[in-house]
Amino acid sequence: MISDYMTLLHTDQIVDPMSLCSMSQLQVHSPAVILKLATAFGSTPNDTLNEACGGVSLGFGIFQDICPEAEAIIFSWVEKAVSNDPRMAASLLRLHFHDCFVNGCDASILLDDTENFVGEKTAGPNLNSLRGFEVIDAIKSELESVCPQTISCADILATVARDSVVLSGGPAWEVQMGRRDSLSASKEAANNNIPGPNSTVSTLVATFQNVGLSLNDMVALSGAHTIGKARCSTFSTRLQGTNQNGADINLDFAASLQQLCSGSDSSTTLAHLDLVTPATFDNQYYVNLLSGEGLLPSDQVLVSGNEQTRKIVETYAEDPFVFFEDFKLSMLKMGRLGELTGSNGEIRRNCRSIN
Repeated sequence: MISDYMTLLHTDQIVDPMSLCSMSQLQVHSPAVILKLATAFGSTPNDTLNEACGGVSLGFGIFQDICPEAEAIIFSWVEKAVSNDPRMAASLLRLHFHDCFVNGCDASILLDDTENFVGEKTAGPNLNSLRGFEVIDAIKSELESVCPQTISCADILATVARDSVVLSGGPAWEVQMGRRDSLSASKEAANNNIPGPNSTVSTLVATFQNVGLSLNDMVALSGAHTIGKARCSTFSTRLQGTNQNGADINLDFAASLQQLCSGSDSSTTLAHLDLVTPATFDNQYYVNLLSGEGLLPSDQVLVSGNEQTRKIVETYAEDPFVFFEDFKLSMLKMGRLGELTGSNGEIRRNCRSIN
């Protein structure tokens, strides 16, 4: 295959387009191969691999030759945003979660409502809650000036999620890329598919399994709550000694929450999801759960509501390395949900609207 690839680069022979698609699996996506594909299929270089090969899936490093600056550009913007507002790391990570749980990781979460189009931003779990859209806008704008219609908004979301974790002190992993952006959105699916803060363990397990993620994935990905904040209204049932799901709470912790949320504007008051190391991505979240200091009911039930999930929590609390490894694998698995590749979807020029 490598010899065929080298021959292709140095001759003007007419080649079988499908053989070029096979070469793409080697991830040797040089501009020359892209141009050959474009010629063979009578299309433009941008998106040619995906459009021509149809079945090309996600891969590592697939834009290193055609847009080598992409990941550095993304990281630079995330670094700037998190430096200005440490909470933005959790917000950008959350965007990826809320996108992937609604018909897959296709950037449908970024589409604005119009007169004849309803997006997902006004769904219950997202309205007045999701943030960081302007960071995505800035990244996309620069990428479009450097590599027009090459890096999808969905790939941007997957990459900023990784960068947010890294910048908060968490593990690094190589992001699979090659996603394409959706042409639609579903407010109904956003209302139904995104786990709520009062979910029981059985509801959490079912919600994750419905999209192809396991119980272990659920507990590992819940560890994203080691950074970020939540409004008092999302954990109001935790202000007592127990909640309706029977999740125990540390009484001193409950008292501190009651004081925080006692003001007249408590509906907008924010509390750290992890009070001990609020801006650091670590395993403290799981340590907190074992102490009855999980902020959201859906966090604390991982310890009190199921023996399997409790054992995983105990493992992660004892060994941050195990948590980091499992989190990376689960993020990669989640990042492949409902992937749009090949000729499906598009590469948006503006993440807020369809081309």
